[in-house]
Amino acid sequence: MRQNPARRTALLDAAIGVLAEEGSRGLTLRAVDKAAGVPTGTASNYFSNRSQLLGQLMARVQERLAPDPERLARTLEAAPSRELVTALMGQLMERLRADRAGHLAMLELRLEATRRPELAAELGPFLRAEVRELTDFHVHHQLPGGRTGVFLLYLAMLGLIVNELTVPELLAGHPEEELIEALVNRLLAPESPPV
Repeated sequence: MRQNPARRTALLDAAIGVLAEEGSRGLTLRAVDKAAGVPTGTASNYFSNRSQLLGQLMARVQERLAPDPERLARTLEAAPSRELVTALMGQLMERLRADRAGHLAMLELRLEATRRPELAAELGPFLRAEVRELTDFHVHHQLPGGRTGVFLLYLAMLGLIVNELTVPELLAGHPEEELIEALVNRLLAPESPPV
């Protein structure tokens, strides 16, 4: 297998585009070559098969969807509150719009995992680790709601994201900011009074 990290990343990004546009059935090593604009056979020099490509896509999608560290640090300068969590969830939706293909690719990976036990075996632990990391982040920054609250918020935001990606007209008439604020306020326990 080739070890050029920039080429591997470019191929993974091309695969994310193919996955988002064509779905998992359209994702072949040949389609990745075509989308990346490289000679036929290039992707097979980096990924021994489609399964290996799918496994590596999870980590690349996670990288692409991660918040900008500087913006996150500025946002976290605010006091821990439900308002801060609402702002963080708003930024998540901004990232959705900025990288729709990345979010669609992750949704496709979830669907493909229902048909491929080997992918499910990788995706399950990957997503559990992601949720644990998000929960630890939430608790570390003393945001309201605790572990259960943040897990419920994760599930609710996933539903909002899936609907935004698949049937955005369902959300018409429901301003996103209001939906997010309502989710945060209903799912995260009210803050305790200062001691």
